Amino acid sequence: MWKRIDHQLKIKAGDGPQAGQFKELGPGREPAVPHPLSLSEFQTVPVFEDISQHVKEVGDQLVKKVNAIFQLDITKDGKTVHQWTIDLKNGSGDTYLGPARLPADTVFTIPEPVFMELILGKMNPQKAFLAGKFKVSGKVLLGQKLERVFKDWAKW
Repeated sequence: MWKRIDHQLKIKAGDGPQAGQFKELGPGREPAVPHPLSLSEFQTVPVFEDISQHVKEVGDQLVKKVNAIFQLDITKDGKTVHQWTIDLKNGSGDTYLGPARLPADTVFTIPEPVFMELILGKMNPQKAFLAGKFKVSGKVLLGQKLERVFKDWAKW
């Protein structure tokens, strides 16, 4: 289930800042993690949204087969730009934007272009991992189960 994160706060009259409460700052820096509205610039977002639909339809079966939580930290220029979690351990499974709510069994730190090549079948995951194209922490061997999930999704 998706959780809306871009909602606006309800503001009542008199809730605004008082005179002198804030000081003027110099030019701002870009945030390390982009605002959720800028996610549209990433190729991985529609892929994860589609995977989410797949998990909603066959999640019960996947939970029985996989029994793991995966966190994917998608990077750009060496910095994490967004995170996705594929929970195939609890309930009927879930895929959502953000870090794992429960401890992840396996965490992948992977540049977006590498992820796209892997998901499209243009790159072998084992060879890419051994070549250092992405990092895995936690239970590394569970990555093979995630690979099967992605292959099943591609056929879907």
